[in-house]
Amino acid sequence: EEHGGACLFIPFFFCVRERETERRVCASIPRLPPKIIASISFMASPSARRGVSRLSHLIKGVGLSSPAPPITARVSCQSSDLSSSEMVPFGVRMASTQIIRNRMRSVKSIQKITKAMKMVAASKLRGAQKRVEKSRGIWQPFVALLGDHPDIDVKKTLNLTVSSDRGLCGGINSSAVRYSKALFKLSTGPDKEALHIIIGEKGKAQLQRDSKKTIAMTITEAQKMPMSFTQVSMIADEILKNFEFDAIKIVFNKFNSVISFAPTVATVLSPEMLSKESDQGGKVSELASYEIEGAESKEEILQNLSEFNLVSVLFNACLENACSEQGARMSAMDSSTRNASQMLESLSLIYNRTRQASITTELIEIISGAAALEASA
Repeated sequence: EEHGGACLFIPFFFCVRERETERRVCASIPRLPPKIIASISFMASPSARRGVSRLSHLIKGVGLSSPAPPITARVSCQSSDLSSSEMVPFGVRMASTQIIRNRMRSVKSIQKITKAMKMVAASKLRGAQKRVEKSRGIWQPFVALLGDHPDIDVKKTLNLTVSSDRGLCGGINSSAVRYSKALFKLSTGPDKEALHIIIGEKGKAQLQRDSKKTIAMTITEAQKMPMSFTQVSMIADEILKNFEFDAIKIVFNKFNSVISFAPTVATVLSPEMLSKESDQGGKVSELASYEIEGAESKEEILQNLSEFNLVSVLFNACLENACSEQGARMSAMDSSTRNASQMLESLSLIYNRTRQASITTELIEIISGAAALEASA
């Protein structure tokens, strides 16, 4: 570079490692006059003072017995093309590297959390799968006996949405709520009435935004532990006591695999609707071919079957949704862990580039200052 009409060439070798770069540049500094080397520490650039403080052991080797008097004259670079507004103030590079280090630390902490949550979800998934397989043997005989009626047209409908109490499990709750809203629109009309019943905090939070007036009952904090048949029976008993309905449509996520779950709708009819289906020759009419012990009437048998069918289907829906929740959470945490690894790689690359650029800039300032002082002397 040219400074004050004078030109000075100093060997400069760029290396990736800071110490190697410092060693090579230090090997060139003793070739300068001793007065110039001692005067660098009194320059206005703080980065130059820091650079020279690291090289003080080499200044002693030049043969100076005492430091040179301070230079009070202002050094100007006549051939500099940078304006004062374009000059970067001291501390900007250090602040940027500190920000990147803090970001890397936070990403590492998040990565540890997501990895631990993935392992916990995987361990819970095994137990949930066993419970789901056992529960399927309860409601499947009732579906074979009473049938499923997804397209039935009734006047009073209860939409029961099963969701989770915790988040960080992908779009499992959003899909169930979306299906529930679509069913609600189909179940409402001039002569139709529909209400929402929600199990789970996440489904409640989403449906309250635009369907708050139609929510009849919410059940939260019931899924901290795996739900038992007794708990589901109590929920079903509350529904049967407090609401009159022709059909209950239960919306839940059916577990297929760790990465696959499908929103499903199960329909449970009231005893009155079962009686109508039996009179119209539906699948319920096949009950007449069975021999039933006891003196119970047909209406009592249909009522008992309807109530037990509601409990068994709801029990299976809660377990299916809980199993789907753990599978979705495991997949989501696995994706988060991999994304954190990619982010750490990119941040490490940016940090190394910023640090090397800072080292190179400081060394250039030291050498340029030395050349400017020699030209002004």
